[in-house]
Amino acid sequence: MPMKAYTFILAILLAGLTVLPSFADELPKPSKLTAREQKDVHRIEIYLNNLKSVSADFLQVSDEGMLRYGSIAIKRPGKMRVTYNPPSEDFMVADGSFLHMWDADMKSQTSVPVSSGIASFILEKNIKFSSDVILTRFVRYPAKIEIDLVSKETPEEGELTLIFEDNPLKLRQWRILDTQGHTTGINLENSRENVDFPSDTFIFMAPTFGKSG
Repeated sequence: MPMKAYTFILAILLAGLTVLPSFADELPKPSKLTAREQKDVHRIEIYLNNLKSVSADFLQVSDEGMLRYGSIAIKRPGKMRVTYNPPSEDFMVADGSFLHMWDADMKSQTSVPVSSGIASFILEKNIKFSSDVILTRFVRYPAKIEIDLVSKETPEEGELTLIFEDNPLKLRQWRILDTQGHTTGINLENSRENVDFPSDTFIFMAPTFGKSG
């Protein structure tokens, strides 16, 4: 699969094949939270569980400085659609069970379980920090909060950083440290929360379907 598509797939949901050295030897230790930080984590958990859908433009930034733009639609649980801006014709659709990825250059489809990778955490039906993930870092800034998460069951999948604007609480960014040691950031712009989508938004249809050749 070409690197242009593979990078974003890792950044969103797909777990790679190489174990990160920092996660390979022992389970990461949870961050020691103050009483105020525990309240903030509880607020974030409530916010995410009430966040049933999101529509936004995005800027994708790789650790090599590559920039890509597009739009993203998320509907919990388990559904997502990512479309890149032209001239790219790549896109991907999570339909609740599988994540289907279309590579326009190769004219090929790849599908993996939607639960693959640490970032699938934000698509779950019931988000629980205490049972699903280990919160390894909590940082409060004057107007934002950052938290780092790894999976309890499969910490080798990588690390997810969620970045929230505060007052009011709003998901603005996430970063993935993937299994190959690469970091990719997703910045959400013009986001709208709890929106309705057309019924066919999360149905994958290959552009070549029904076409000869």
